[in-house]
Amino acid sequence: MTEQERMHCDEVVASLLEYLDGEIDDARRALIDDHLAECRGCFSRAEFERALRDRMRSLASAPPPDSLRRRLKAIIDEF
Repeated sequence: MTEQERMHCDEVVASLLEYLDGEIDDARRALIDDHLAECRGCFSRAEFERALRDRMRSLASAPPPDSLRRRLKAIIDEF
């Protein structure tokens, strides 16, 4: 791979969310994959973002606590 074909850290970070969401084309995904395989800093950032997304997803599927339900009901009842 030539230097011109390689992605730089700032490009990877700018594309990271789209990469994790699967919203980039295969060619760009391959470039990011190559970069992440070589750059420990960007790999760590990608793993952090992936873990954060997984954690947020798991929290979103948990039912809200009863105290929140009561507070929301009280607010709605005021209107």
